[in-house]
Amino acid sequence: VQLQASGGGLVQAGDSLRLSCAASGRIFSSSVLAWFRQAPGKEREFVALIRWSRDTTYYTDSVKGRFTISRDNAKNTVYLQMDVLKAEDTAVYYCAAGSQYDSSPLSYKLWGQGTLVTVSS
Repeated sequence: VQLQASGGGLVQAGDSLRLSCAASGRIFSSSVLAWFRQAPGKEREFVALIRWSRDTTYYTDSVKGRFTISRDNAKNTVYLQMDVLKAEDTAVYYCAAGSQYDSSPLSYKLWGQGTLVTVSS
């Protein structure tokens, strides 16, 4: 299985952007799909996750109420809808797949390439 992230770009503060993560190959029903981000000079941080077979989601506090993670099982795709973007959301965003309901990047064995989101203030 490979993950392909897309949808990044340059936007202004307050704008919206939707990231997509398409998976090639079978995703097991027990899988957890997540988004992480890494800003320049900072460690990779958790953003949101969703179970592949259930609508259970979890968000880091800084994006609650602004970001929404969702999935389309038929398309093997996970999305991250980002609204009311802020300059501090600027980062490279990565999607990842794992088997544990966990916000630690160490729990995810499969990673997509990053997609850059730049928010100008």
